[in-house]
Amino acid sequence: MKTEILYGFHPVFEALKADRRNFFEVYVSKDKISKQFGKLLAIAESKKISVKKLKLSQLKYLTKTDLHQGIGARVSSYPFVELNDIFDSPQHPDINQLFLLLDNVVDPQNLGAIIRTALCVGVNGVIITKDRSALPTPAVSKASAGALEHVNVIRVTNIVTTIKILKNKGVWIFGMDKNADKDIFFCDFSGSLGIVIGGEEKGIRSLVRKQCDLLISIPQIEKINSLNASVAAAVVMYEVFRQRTKGM
Repeated sequence: MKTEILYGFHPVFEALKADRRNFFEVYVSKDKISKQFGKLLAIAESKKISVKKLKLSQLKYLTKTDLHQGIGARVSSYPFVELNDIFDSPQHPDINQLFLLLDNVVDPQNLGAIIRTALCVGVNGVIITKDRSALPTPAVSKASAGALEHVNVIRVTNIVTTIKILKNKGVWIFGMDKNADKDIFFCDFSGSLGIVIGGEEKGIRSLVRKQCDLLISIPQIEKINSLNASVAAAVVMYEVFRQRTKGM
């Protein structure tokens, strides 16, 4: 079984709570133990997970970063889900679903930020491609403040094919395009939908853009540079959230 090293308090803590990974060992600094580690170590102990105390220099070597916050864990690889698993889930039989499709988002920090917002608004699945995409690494879990451990990430070979599958299941596809005339604040986001977010440099690829049912944009005072991918994703996700929770 492939393993990796999670690092940082929130990634390790949220992975323990999510219970989707196998834990082999937890590592904590013996030089400076934070008070917040108590609850985390209690969960590890309840699950009979080995806890080792290491020097800060050893943690840095193990995690390959200074951002470990005095804690790390050897865990199984991130558990991807299949698209059909979401549609077949008994928890979501009749609700309007929300998918986020990331077309060539390659920055791990952007992916982490997007996933953090996706968890907050209840996105059913974040879809990434196997190639030319940031993957759900420990760095992404850290950037997401551990939100990655609770989110369904689907890795697909071809995003165009995936869009066609979603359409066949009644999902309406919106593509984010800074030049689109349709303003997100005048869109109806009430049904099952997928929102396509383009990569950091070129946005949505032309083949993907052609598959979208509607291209939408976020209004800006000055038409110079578009918003950062994670910011644009957050704005549109929260507009969907606002519409769907209005009057609740």
